[in-house]
Amino acid sequence: MSWQDIMPKKFETLYSDPKIRDEINELLPKFSANPIFTRISELFPSGYESITSSMLGAIARMHDVVVEAAQPNLIARQLVQVIRTSDPIVRFPKAKRAKAYRSAELAQVWITGEKYEVQDVKADLEIRAAAEWTRKFLEDAPWSVLERQAAELGRAVGLLETEEVIGMFMRIPEDELAGGSEVITVNDGKLSYEDVVNARRAVLKEMFHPDCLLVSVSREADLWKDDKFIHSFYFGETVDKQRGVLGNFLGLELIVDNSGSVPDNKAFVIDRKAAGVLLVRRDLTISSYETMKDEVYGIMASERIGMEILRSKAVARISI
Repeated sequence: MSWQDIMPKKFETLYSDPKIRDEINELLPKFSANPIFTRISELFPSGYESITSSMLGAIARMHDVVVEAAQPNLIARQLVQVIRTSDPIVRFPKAKRAKAYRSAELAQVWITGEKYEVQDVKADLEIRAAAEWTRKFLEDAPWSVLERQAAELGRAVGLLETEEVIGMFMRIPEDELAGGSEVITVNDGKLSYEDVVNARRAVLKEMFHPDCLLVSVSREADLWKDDKFIHSFYFGETVDKQRGVLGNFLGLELIVDNSGSVPDNKAFVIDRKAAGVLLVRRDLTISSYETMKDEVYGIMASERIGMEILRSKAVARISI
């Protein structure tokens, strides 16, 4: 799945879905009664991109500002499987490996195929961020102010999602990690190439395939001072500094968390296909609300998600 596929969709893509189009059209009167969207439609009467309706264009413009601001902060979606679902609970079967036996010709055949256990993951976490203004303020508000406030909502939702997923990796008990414990760095307080090799080996010995190294900004700086790392690093075509993706080494994509969710004393080597899952039941969208008593009008950015570790042995946690 490409990066674009796992990120929240922009308005034009959403609106092309007949079901979502009908839902938005039903809510149009509520948006039209909100002075925030009325003001934006006045500022941009010709609509937005291919949308010619001024009110629909106002909704689209605000939605896209929120989504674009959230994307650089949704680092978590690069650490686990992202699955879109319409169900509140998704059941994941986990196969226990089959075992082969050596036997003589015509001897008894041992049937030892895969056995399965299941794990249910609930999409019951709603993340919200809101901004509100008085009618008096909105009557003269410039677009630059409204745009900045909307962008902050997207950023806040993206940061909290990332914090939740990284916190999930932090909470894995030590004895359930790859190798049965944390990987201790060779030099206290400093991450090196050798430490990453040791963590990668721990995941490989659990018969998983590590493909990601997650570090904080400070630990990234440690690696750039290590000659072994520098000589093995390859920027390649995956570089996207805005999303924290710098390149590859040892078959690991280096992802740098600049949100502060990864503490400086931890780093992770992960098999992203096996370690965990992020369910997206309702992706990042905006809605309008009002408080008539105080004549306050607002917009809310929200998403409904769920997450769970599926294979803790697919994660090596480095203690620095």
